[in-house]
Amino acid sequence: MAYLDGIKSIADLDVDGQRVFVRVDFNVPLDGQRITDDFRIRQALPTIQHIIRNGGLPVVASHLGRPKDKVQPEYSMRVVAERLNELLPEREVIFADDCVGDGIVAQSKRLEPGQILLLENLRFHAGEKKGEEDFAKALAENADVYINDAFGTSHRAHASMAGMVTHFGAKKGAGFLLMKEIAFLGGVVYEPQRPFVAILGGAKVSDKITVIESLLTRCDRICIGGAMAYTFLAARGENVAASRVEADAMGLASYLMDKAASASCELLLPTDHVVNTSLDATEAAQTVTVFPDGMAGFDIGPATIAQFAEVIGTAGAVFWNGPLGVFENPRYAAGTLAVAEAMAKSKAVTVVGGGDSAAAIRSFGLDEQVTHVSTGGGASLELVEGKPLPGIEILRNT
Repeated sequence: MAYLDGIKSIADLDVDGQRVFVRVDFNVPLDGQRITDDFRIRQALPTIQHIIRNGGLPVVASHLGRPKDKVQPEYSMRVVAERLNELLPEREVIFADDCVGDGIVAQSKRLEPGQILLLENLRFHAGEKKGEEDFAKALAENADVYINDAFGTSHRAHASMAGMVTHFGAKKGAGFLLMKEIAFLGGVVYEPQRPFVAILGGAKVSDKITVIESLLTRCDRICIGGAMAYTFLAARGENVAASRVEADAMGLASYLMDKAASASCELLLPTDHVVNTSLDATEAAQTVTVFPDGMAGFDIGPATIAQFAEVIGTAGAVFWNGPLGVFENPRYAAGTLAVAEAMAKSKAVTVVGGGDSAAAIRSFGLDEQVTHVSTGGGASLELVEGKPLPGIEILRNT
């Protein structure tokens, strides 16, 4: 696989007696100081456990939330340390009150086998997002080996993702989660089983134009739902009444439909819709093929569901990104649920591209029944677009 060329796995590196800086993505959703979904934490456990089992000393680092380049207690990693301790009761998780400085370096050097040092939020320092060399060098002093297991932020050239890696020479590599992300996302996009199908949802065509454009040259079929489907339908001259339409993206939608035709990729749009006067309307939703005046679409209808499910059922590989309706509202969740169920039943290689679609399939309890659920939203889309991801490219030994 070309996209794995020159990248060492954690399994290829000698970590015995070494302090191993593990950049993870523990940017978990919070309700106050309660973690509401620990999926990203659990996905990083195999790498952390491997390091410990092989005599290494993990120094784990992440960002959390969007602090304004300063200490904000509500974004402290302390709550993550507590959860990590619960998930690894046989290990000792030590929480550091910063991520750089002589005191933190001293803590890393005092680590004993079986202990884990979790650093405070990287983004409490402005140097992280700016990729400042002084901050990157200070981070690097905490370890002897560098491992990236944070696919979700690998599209950012931040200090912990790219800048500090140059200080480790060849003692750098990818954790098990990152290797899995690259293998499944790269594999399904660049070496897919046929027929290759993409299911794309979400609100805006403008957010996914480069993804769609990239997939048009690789897919046999693309099924489009979500609010962005109404922009495509409007661009085709159909009346979508009060449905959400990006007026300034209709030209893009027309361009993509023309490109699909020339690329011999079948672009499938909804033929029926679940509509209402507004998202919070109290009256019952209706299923229509022609939009009544004043009505807006909030989900794909049963005929479209059947068509999309059939396409998934006959596919060799499926990539899904974006909900097909407003799935957070049970009245408009049928389309997204049906896609998740069809993927779960499929014998194809099935990859969910992070973000809302990953949250949706986990909420339906079907995430264990697909081939891979990505931990990265923006990163997964950029990889599918064919863009080089700084956090991955810096790992290559050329």
